[in-house]
Amino acid sequence: MTLRKYLVLVGIILFGVTGDSLLKYGMSRTGSISLQHLSSIVLVVLNPWIALGILFLLGFFTSYMVALSWADLTYVLPATSLGYILLTLIAKFVLHENVTWTRWLGILFISAGVGFVTQGPALTPHPPAGEPELEQPEEEVAGSRSAR
Repeated sequence: MTLRKYLVLVGIILFGVTGDSLLKYGMSRTGSISLQHLSSIVLVVLNPWIALGILFLLGFFTSYMVALSWADLTYVLPATSLGYILLTLIAKFVLHENVTWTRWLGILFISAGVGFVTQGPALTPHPPAGEPELEQPEEEVAGSRSAR
């Protein structure tokens, strides 16, 4: 994998963690909102912390789309799970949220799964667009059945 691809994965992590943290910080300052009052939702977006969080999340989605253009979802999502650890640390020490030991354990299991994912290819090989997939000739398929 190239340096550029690693930077895209790091971008996904940093943009996502920063955007989520800013949204949470802004919403904790705003208070409760309701879907029954759509005007309050529009006004909440004007909060600078929330607007900045949304901008970072736009960066997250852009990086995410770029990564998905060259790698499988089953590779990108676990490869960026470091964000779960960073987000939990920010929630605990910056936003002063209570993080139970069961949440820490769950995050540990999710992050341990990264080791399994990185052992395989980043992209499932597919034939180029417009080219049919190669199929086995009928006689080979029939011969393999009779060999059983």
